[in-house]
Amino acid sequence: MNIQFKKGALDLCVLALTAKEDRYGYELAVMISGKFDIAVGSVYPILNRLTQEGYFTTYLQESPGGPPRKYYRLSPEGRRKLFEMAEEWRTFTRAVNEWIEEGDLR
Repeated sequence: MNIQFKKGALDLCVLALTAKEDRYGYELAVMISGKFDIAVGSVYPILNRLTQEGYFTTYLQESPGGPPRKYYRLSPEGRRKLFEMAEEWRTFTRAVNEWIEEGDLR
């Protein structure tokens, strides 16, 4: 997948994957890399930036097989940002899909 497509969508993916439940960084990285060809380490700078912007709160929780894990919880501001970004994404993809159909690219 084109790197520019991924860059634009990764923030939305990270926010969306934490909407239902808190997640730790490696878990998010594995989930995303299962769908997109990204380096696992590329998720951590996104998590740090989104946390600094107030979209996540974090806490440590003991891990069954190693050091404690840092979990990310979507803040109320993060939830608002997620809904805003999701609506923008839907509008964008709807328009692009219409143009693809008009171009008869089947």
